[in-house]
Amino acid sequence: MVEILQTSIPDEMLEARGLPGVQPLREPWLRVDDAYAAQMAHRRALIAKRRAEVYWQDPAAETAAQEVLAEALGLLPGLGFAVDGRRCICPDGDVVDLESDAPLVVLGRLVQEDICILEKRGAEHVLVAACLCFPASWRLHEKVGRPLIGIHDTVPEYDDGIARRVQRLFDGVQVGHPLWRFNRLWYDDPELFQPRSALSPRRIAPEEAAAPYQRAERQCILRLPQSGAVVFSIHTYVVRPGRR
Repeated sequence: MVEILQTSIPDEMLEARGLPGVQPLREPWLRVDDAYAAQMAHRRALIAKRRAEVYWQDPAAETAAQEVLAEALGLLPGLGFAVDGRRCICPDGDVVDLESDAPLVVLGRLVQEDICILEKRGAEHVLVAACLCFPASWRLHEKVGRPLIGIHDTVPEYDDGIARRVQRLFDGVQVGHPLWRFNRLWYDDPELFQPRSALSPRRIAPEEAAAPYQRAERQCILRLPQSGAVVFSIHTYVVRPGRR
């Protein structure tokens, strides 16, 4: 178990909102915070040692994967990165070869965000690629190739009404007008890599509020301008509020 903590959860993620809780995003969808160096060391180790668990891509999603890496590289200089040709120097000093691996794997070595790509297949958006190092009690390989309602079938609150609203959001998100939402959960331990099978869901009980760690996700939704795919990014915070 690795303990990597931020100092705090951002203020804009502390006010409770009803599902799906989506609002316009007024700032970059990527973010660097005080846990960058430690989170990135953990991410890079997971990619190196457990690649099959944290990365998957449908070959048909290659164009969208290349596009999201290009979109991210356009933002990185404003976040403390130095992009020089095929090299990127990260805020922690690590140097990443931008042509050394699959686009989402390269991006997974650069930024704290987990990246999921969804494309419209029939009536629903389907998960076609992801680099997911910090799953919050789910397993990537149980969700790949599935539509939104199938991805969320273990979430009790995700009923038919919420499913329709979320699908409309993914249908309607416009290029240049990204959206975001957040969640917060209590955990017994701070480990960021928390894969859990849908066949063995995490216990959720009223006394969970007494757990020592709070985990929050800043989730951004944006439309790629060329491929039209939707990117769902997840920036994870873990704090210990000192409730005990």
